[in-house]
Amino acid sequence: LNCTFERESLDRVKNIEFVTKLPFNGLTHEQVIGAVKKYIQLGEFDWQNGKVSGAVYRHDKALIKLMSDVYGIASYTNPLHPDIFPGVCKMEAEIVRISCKLFHGDEAACGTMTTGGTESILLAFKAFRDYAKHIKGIKKPEMVVPSTAHSAFDKAAQYLNIKVRSVSINPNSCTVKISDMERAINKNTIMLVGSTPNFPYGTFDHIEAISELGMKYNIPVHVDACLGGFLLCFMPDAGFNVPTFDFKLPGVTSISADTHKYGYAPKGSSVILYREKKYRHYQFTITTDWPGGIYGSPTVNGSRAGGIIAACWASFMHFGYSGYLESTKKIIETARYIETGLRKMNGIFIFGSPTTSVIALGSNQFHIYRLSEALAARGWNLNVLQFPSAIHICITHVHTEFGVADEFLNDVRNILIEIQKHPGEPVEGMFAMYGMSQTIADRSVVGDLTRSFLDSMYFTPP
Repeated sequence: LNCTFERESLDRVKNIEFVTKLPFNGLTHEQVIGAVKKYIQLGEFDWQNGKVSGAVYRHDKALIKLMSDVYGIASYTNPLHPDIFPGVCKMEAEIVRISCKLFHGDEAACGTMTTGGTESILLAFKAFRDYAKHIKGIKKPEMVVPSTAHSAFDKAAQYLNIKVRSVSINPNSCTVKISDMERAINKNTIMLVGSTPNFPYGTFDHIEAISELGMKYNIPVHVDACLGGFLLCFMPDAGFNVPTFDFKLPGVTSISADTHKYGYAPKGSSVILYREKKYRHYQFTITTDWPGGIYGSPTVNGSRAGGIIAACWASFMHFGYSGYLESTKKIIETARYIETGLRKMNGIFIFGSPTTSVIALGSNQFHIYRLSEALAARGWNLNVLQFPSAIHICITHVHTEFGVADEFLNDVRNILIEIQKHPGEPVEGMFAMYGMSQTIADRSVVGDLTRSFLDSMYFTPP
């Protein structure tokens, strides 16, 4: 199996030889740029023109030029040194304040930038773990999360030694069961979690009810808006109804939202926001007695890329409210158009009621991975889900380009016609392996398979 993963990894980059040692003489500017372009062009999927789910949230030359220019100007800056680079620190403060206002925080609301949704989530956990230990004396912290919450919550739990209590979802709405969430609360619960939307199905947990639980039991509530946050901020003014989910609800104490998704900032950019500073204080890491001086760090990293902060700030300034509003309208209209088209097709169903941009598909007539397999053969790259088997597409601004949505719907429609001629045929190739992995009772075996896959990403031939 290791060899299989390694072969697949090599196949994806087979057109360029591996570089495994430094060139004796450095390459020229032109040579470096030429090599980088060749590397970026590797791969079989057309991510620039809407053939992938999520991953690339906007692609236009003018924006890329702006981001590149700004990053070039600020590439060596570092907010770890506020006396040397006060302008970058000012940019971060402004990004956080703008984000707080978009999510209806008052003047007490605060936060920081992070390198992505996972760090935003991890830092929220650190803050609430340490807050619970200091204020409530909780020594064995637990968090209560929907089973559909992003795997970053499990990752954070592994890093921070927090027990995860996973709560089942309603099979019809694909949202967390509030009654089960309440039953999972105990004296060690340090936070409750809801997703807006969740990654697998794109459905929206009942945040108002979770907020009420938080108020009732005096437990912080974290809203994971990493995926949809910078759509949800603009959806009401774009003409779409959105359930209340943010700091308007008194029980919501923190929100994670990725600026590098629908905020169109470069990858490595997110925000973690808090209702008030007392929570953010527990996010910080402070060392007072180090011989190197008093050391305070707001996030996981000490040194941080000022270029990413500057590029995120530039994205905010470039689009402005009206620009984000226009983009949101196009994306949600496209998502609703695709959802409507898919609901008319025989042989498939949609999980729950998608709120923003994710549409998940299943089938009771054939193995849904066959649809994903056939779409991949036509150049589409969708996300594969498990428990139960499903696939989803995450609509981005790239999918709003003329003809992309119709091409997707036509391909799905034509594939379904072929599949329904022989609905009992098995899945093949890597999709079969993925399907098989769900049936393995010993999940440690699946963990070992995943480690082998991750190893293959770093494989270089001898």
